Amino acid sequence: MEENFRDSIGTINEEGKRAWIFPKKPSGRFFKYRKYVSYGLLLFLFASPFIKINGHQFLLFNVLERRFNIFGFPFWPQDFHLVVVSMIAGVIFIALFTVAYGRIFCGWMCPQTIFMEMVFRRIEFWIDGDRGAQMRLAKSEWNAKKIRKRLLKWTIFFIISFLIANIFLGYLIGSDKLIRYIFDGPTAHLGTMVPLLIFTGVFYFVFAWFREQVCIIACPYGRLQGVLLDDKSIVVAYDHKRGEGENGRKKFRKNEDREALGHGDCIDCFQCVNVCPTGIDIRNGTQLECVNCTACIDECDHIMDSIKKPRGLIRYASEDEINKKSKFKFTARMKGYTAVLIVLVGILIGMLFLRNDVEANILRLPGQLYERKENNIISNVYTYKLVNKTSKDIDGVSFKLMSHKGTIKIVSGENFRVPAEKIAEGTLFIEINNSALTGDKDKLRIGVYSGDKLIETTVTQFLAPRSYN
Repeated sequence: MEENFRDSIGTINEEGKRAWIFPKKPSGRFFKYRKYVSYGLLLFLFASPFIKINGHQFLLFNVLERRFNIFGFPFWPQDFHLVVVSMIAGVIFIALFTVAYGRIFCGWMCPQTIFMEMVFRRIEFWIDGDRGAQMRLAKSEWNAKKIRKRLLKWTIFFIISFLIANIFLGYLIGSDKLIRYIFDGPTAHLGTMVPLLIFTGVFYFVFAWFREQVCIIACPYGRLQGVLLDDKSIVVAYDHKRGEGENGRKKFRKNEDREALGHGDCIDCFQCVNVCPTGIDIRNGTQLECVNCTACIDECDHIMDSIKKPRGLIRYASEDEINKKSKFKFTARMKGYTAVLIVLVGILIGMLFLRNDVEANILRLPGQLYERKENNIISNVYTYKLVNKTSKDIDGVSFKLMSHKGTIKIVSGENFRVPAEKIAEGTLFIEINNSALTGDKDKLRIGVYSGDKLIETTVTQFLAPRSYN
């Protein structure tokens, strides 16, 4: 194990300049499983904006218009508390998952890794060749062959980046609007086209040049895992007990008795380093650059097969398993995270069941006092806002006092309509006989009806003359 490996990273050379990574093309059982997972997630990512459930886009995050659909359910800014609880639950889940299984999310589910390794890197292998061919091409002079390969690769990268930017735009503005913009042409929507090209440039920069630096420098998760991981966390680990033996590693020699010489199973072939997309040596232990992509596991298993040694020199394991042969245990720390997660999920489910399809807010008009009328009637003026969160119009909407005897007069007229996924706003007067009031500030409970059906209740304050009796 190198003693100074933590003093530098694999993507920076001794002069402090960027050391370009040329990983070997991965293969093996874990890579096959990763392909299944990755292409399934890519299909989900590309299809979600175009799937409709009850007329709602499956996933929509329209920040500008403050409209959100999650799994076909519409959410409004008034449901922000649900989003907050969901995000907290998600953070706790990631923390629990990391404590138990390390940075497995990065290698198997992170969009950055999936696009980089399963899309852009595979195109690069197809055009430039494997590790050796890429290194030779990078060092070669700019001839016709190199220019042709570079232009082809960069053009394809740009097209895919433009496609990704369009898909993300579908999540932001909605797929229906995106399709309409496409048929209208870019000149008809320059205000959208310019940001689209900017995001295309960002994606192109990330996948064509910045690459693994996102995981090493930009992503905070690599640093977070250093706080969350412990000796019991299952990570991609090198079995140094088996690999080093008593006298360390040694190059493979045919018909040599390595055990008798005190050497471990690691033959120092460097294939685990060559295949690593972040350029680290996994034999140095867990490092923030490791994204748990399992490429080193597949490569090492292939080498072990070729020299007739058991697989698993590099495998999913904890430090305790390697050092103490301890099996995985659900620790008190994990139990604590699980308990918090269960509570948060329970709260979220309860909030979802209590969530109404219609939300009503009735507030006194600012700066207005009560008004005295004939027959001891006190009148207050209010503004109302009704949010229809459903995909259907709500007809025959009216307000009724539930806590006091009195009348409600809507300025725009009775029995109005609230369109689907829209907001209805207006002004109303509430009139109550002073004898029915208990003080100068009464709480009123008001019911919102659609025809004869109660669809929502809300509370507001009613001002009246102060009684000195």
